Amino acid sequence: MPVLEGRELVRTYGDLTALAGATFAVEAGEVVAVAGPNGSGKTTLLSILAGVQSPDGGEIDMHGSRLGWVPQRAAVYGKLTVRENLKLFARLEGVGDPAAAADAMLGRIALADRADTRAEELSGGMRQRLSIGVGLISDPTILLLDEPTAALDPLQRERLWELLTSLAEHGITILFSTHAANEVEAHATRVLLLDAGTLVYDGAPMSLGHVPGRHFEAAFVDFIRTRRDEDL
Repeated sequence: MPVLEGRELVRTYGDLTALAGATFAVEAGEVVAVAGPNGSGKTTLLSILAGVQSPDGGEIDMHGSRLGWVPQRAAVYGKLTVRENLKLFARLEGVGDPAAAADAMLGRIALADRADTRAEELSGGMRQRLSIGVGLISDPTILLLDEPTAALDPLQRERLWELLTSLAEHGITILFSTHAANEVEAHATRVLLLDAGTLVYDGAPMSLGHVPGRHFEAAFVDFIRTRRDEDL
């Protein structure tokens, strides 16, 4: 049984079609990359799944799943401490004991030693971990992340992926958008590949192009070029 399904999802902005009938299903514990060139509809798709935007057509079935949302820019309050941010969002999400939830999350995102530090004083990687903690505070079964490592250095990216991999190992489904082919190859069990708003591939990253063992980036570039040449 899927934990999340999108059926014929459409989103337009005037004459621009940002999403053109995407249909897919996601199962528990998967790590699914939403990939594609810039402007392909990655952020649009994730924001629709998160409820930030409404589709112009199609439907979403959550199958009782609980969603956590981590936008590309860390959505935390700079003047509040790490603990205060977590407590605030726990209250907003209706968590029974916000203080206890915040304390538990501090350990989970490895920020217990920064609990009383203002968010504006954190490094980029720490702010992103805090943002993920906010996304996790309501105990979701699915976590959506929009380009979570875009502004991070290599060490920060590695630490963040250690956290996300641990979440997946504990049964949380991860959907993340990215334009980094190496992250798809290294971490995703599946990839939803978008091009100009159309879902053009749904499957294992290393099966793209039907050349086993080939690096995903090379297969991705050839796949998109071939598709666009065929449309001319």
